[in-house]
Amino acid sequence: MRYLVNDTYNPDGKGPILFYTGNEGDIENFAQNTGFMWEIAPKLKASLVFAEHRYYGKTLPFGNASYDSPKHLGYLTSEQALADFADLLAEINPSNRSSRGRPVIAFGGSYGGMLAAWFRMKYPHLVTGAIASSAPIRQFDTDCGVFSQILTSVFSVAYTKECSVNIANSWDVLKNYSSTADGLKVLKDKFKFCGNITKAEDITGTFFDYLTDVYGNLAMINYPYNSSFLAPVPAYPVRQFCGRLAQNFTGMELIGRLQEALSIYSNYTGQTKCLNIANAYDDNMGTSGWDFQSCTEMWMPMCSEGSGKDMFPKKPWDEKKFSDDCFKQFGVRPKKNAALTAYGGLHLDGASNIVFSNGLMDPWSGGGVLRSSNNAIKIVLIPEGAHHIDLRAADENDPGSVRGARQVHLQNIQMWIKQYRKRLHG
Repeated sequence: MRYLVNDTYNPDGKGPILFYTGNEGDIENFAQNTGFMWEIAPKLKASLVFAEHRYYGKTLPFGNASYDSPKHLGYLTSEQALADFADLLAEINPSNRSSRGRPVIAFGGSYGGMLAAWFRMKYPHLVTGAIASSAPIRQFDTDCGVFSQILTSVFSVAYTKECSVNIANSWDVLKNYSSTADGLKVLKDKFKFCGNITKAEDITGTFFDYLTDVYGNLAMINYPYNSSFLAPVPAYPVRQFCGRLAQNFTGMELIGRLQEALSIYSNYTGQTKCLNIANAYDDNMGTSGWDFQSCTEMWMPMCSEGSGKDMFPKKPWDEKKFSDDCFKQFGVRPKKNAALTAYGGLHLDGASNIVFSNGLMDPWSGGGVLRSSNNAIKIVLIPEGAHHIDLRAADENDPGSVRGARQVHLQNIQMWIKQYRKRLHG
């Protein structure tokens, strides 16, 4: 396993360990985009550890053959990743129960946030507390349409409601153009696709999936400053996108406006020569690995209803098709209750020392922990927040609710460390 360590603020080796539970991607990317940990480390005199998740980044158990077969990929599970993190902690902090022990605070955002919470729940003797930001641990059994509905709301309020209306209307316009050879040529010329677009399904399948991912990503990284986490984008990219779709457009004018708006995400730097619709994610994100996990334990049904309820084409959740697609791609079928059985979902009665934070402008918040009757669990809601914005570095443009969330995090971390040391030394 690859991991990054920084002891700059903990020269005597006795301070707390701030431990990032790596996501579905290169750990360096998450270390660079989790500035909150770096900012509080000097105050806490803490070491920083960023652990890479197995099968992502450079942590490939079978090298270049790691993704070759289900036989190799079968070891890609969240439970085994948590066990890796536990083994690493045991090596870094071997005497955590003795007078030489050091408190460990887990951090994570999105899937990493789920792992941070589960790490505390599964290994409470190793992990003192956890900050779980934008962690959708409810997504396994929540309404499949919630993500699409929240996403539509984000695009409706970002500039004008016409934005989400135009997006909703664009699917039929694109479909109609894709139904003829001349129409396909118009779309190819307008969007400048990289690949060879030869049939309607290239638009209604691959391009539609790409657009859906882009809209989700824009909402997730809708930060109040320029960023490059999933793609280089300007401040408030949803607002910038919707500024191009602020009036009612039809036909080719709508297509032109959509192409212009799409460049906010696909070509903000102006360096992209053509539009690659095969993948809407940065190369640092391990989409193949996450697809496999989605086909095994991370079974999160998604659907859209259209008809004014959201801005997407009607797409019911089809469990059989999803399972068949997984079998075709990986030779496996989903274990639909695996994560709920392993971690308990919202049954958090026995959990403690976890902060669940959610930005309410984040479409994943629909699967987040937004309330709890367990007083040992802290809930932080960030009305203006995008995806795990509270774990990012402080910025002068941060809304007050984001700054407040970070303060709550720090207060809880300091309390957990104090309680740990009191138990240790009496």
